[in-house]
Amino acid sequence: MKKYFSLVLFAHTVFAMPFAIIGFFLAITTTDYEFNWIKLFLMLLCMVFARNAAMAFNRYLDREIDAANPRTVVRDIPSGRISSREALAFTIINSLLLISTTLLINRLCFYLSPVALAVVLGYSYTKRFTPLCHLILGLGLSLAPIGAYLVVTGEFALLPIYFSLAVLCWVSGFDIIYALQDEEFDRENDLNSIPAWLGKEKALIVSSILHFFAIIFISLPYFFSVLSWFYLAGILFFITLLVYQHQLVKPNDLSKVDRAFFTTNGIASVVFAVFFLLDVYLRNQ
Repeated sequence: MKKYFSLVLFAHTVFAMPFAIIGFFLAITTTDYEFNWIKLFLMLLCMVFARNAAMAFNRYLDREIDAANPRTVVRDIPSGRISSREALAFTIINSLLLISTTLLINRLCFYLSPVALAVVLGYSYTKRFTPLCHLILGLGLSLAPIGAYLVVTGEFALLPIYFSLAVLCWVSGFDIIYALQDEEFDRENDLNSIPAWLGKEKALIVSSILHFFAIIFISLPYFFSVLSWFYLAGILFFITLLVYQHQLVKPNDLSKVDRAFFTTNGIASVVFAVFFLLDVYLRNQ
């Protein structure tokens, strides 16, 4: 179990999971549907299975690339801690578990589960043909708030789409920052990324633009729903950490990329979700 947690970097669920929880409680507070522990549990399972499948497949597909890259040669498959066959089997098992779980939720989630899998698994191919691969990763994680909303309601709505667009821009922006580390390797090996295409300085500009739009989209729900100053405080905290991560990383100094990528973004998503849930709780007292 420990080696599979290492394979899928289970701790990184902190990026999308808080927004899935936001989508779930957004559905409860803006519709007539009531809180249901079983639905919450099934939603969390879907998140875990989808991410397990996506990460394991990415490690399986990129095993030769990771073995050639000095930065990633220590990953589980190149280092021999897990075999490529085990990673592929883990991908298939989690994909089937995801589809099976959605069958217990509602028809729409079940029908859309192959589409969600196509997005999160298909991302792993994109660096081979487009520098916009970061946006596909963002798209995959952006399914979290919409998917969680559908678990509760079985219907689409505008509000969760704002959160999904925010996640898309936020994740795409910080993934560009993370990809700065592999700019030269990607270019030398005909792999695509924004840094390899535009260079470090312009890539950071693109990342900043995406994060600017993330701020816009994450602010829009305040104007279209009953949210209080707690939500505004969450937005302010989120903005502060976005600005902070751009202060950490410079074109000529990538020593703090891990802090910007892992720590800052993980804290941003969790604390923002806490502020949202506090807002929901206090409005229902």
